[in-house]
Amino acid sequence: MRIDALQAFVAIAETGSFNEAAARLHLSQPGISKRVAALEARLGYRLLDRVARGVSLTEAGRAYLPYARETLAALADGDRALANLNTRIEGELSIALSHHVAMHRMPPVLRAYIADFPAVDPQIVFEDSEAACERVVAGTSELAVITLPRIDHPRLVTTPIWHDPLGIYVSPEHELADGRALSVDELAQVPAVLPPVESHTYAILRDAFAAHQAAPQARMTSHSLETLAMLAGVGLGWTILPKAMPHALYEPRVPKLVMSRTLGVVRHPQRHLSNAARALLGRIEVSYESAPSAVLRQDEA
Repeated sequence: MRIDALQAFVAIAETGSFNEAAARLHLSQPGISKRVAALEARLGYRLLDRVARGVSLTEAGRAYLPYARETLAALADGDRALANLNTRIEGELSIALSHHVAMHRMPPVLRAYIADFPAVDPQIVFEDSEAACERVVAGTSELAVITLPRIDHPRLVTTPIWHDPLGIYVSPEHELADGRALSVDELAQVPAVLPPVESHTYAILRDAFAAHQAAPQARMTSHSLETLAMLAGVGLGWTILPKAMPHALYEPRVPKLVMSRTLGVVRHPQRHLSNAARALLGRIEVSYESAPSAVLRQDEA
């Protein structure tokens, strides 16, 4: 079976579009259609439904997709294993970064890395932490640098790097910005702008409230912490943000609400890391050894 047909099928499944998939693979639209048609003929099943506004997977397509991804990931893994036989740090490096990590943690690491290893071609995608994990599972990213899940992912290895305390924040003009200490129950009565319920950060907040038999009231949600800071800043409610994140908001005192999360790296334990990925992982770890307050060591995890 031709690998280029699998690549075409996976690209269409991920983009939902023949045109976008063709652009990703540097093919013409007829060229990518021909590859998928050949794959469907070889398998004896229709994998894709062509609909008016795009493409959807058939039942057979949904069943076949994880195996197609696993095949491509295994081939890429074999390529990396052979490439690692030499000691050069070069070639393509596919990594996924969560938006907060990309904005506030990784720039100095990437700046030094790119300067030291100019033969590496970084391919960086920006994803929510949950989606970034799935990219590593699928083999489309070698590493993801994200907010780590509190319960270890069953198929991934995590390396904790940054301890990231969280706080409650409001506009300086908000009713809660009056200097008094608040109870968790009082805070629960006030609408909030929060991360989506499926996010790791929301789970931390939810469990902290549940310990006091309370629950936050979300009037609006966003995966972007910068967006949440803006929404809180215009007075739409309180929000949860990393204490290290720059902003102009007020932090009310909630003495019984102490929250933090861990930022770090995830990788697949059964796949070879390229020399480029190993070098980046080493840079992330070493860059913060001289700043103990900013680093969560392995024995503290």
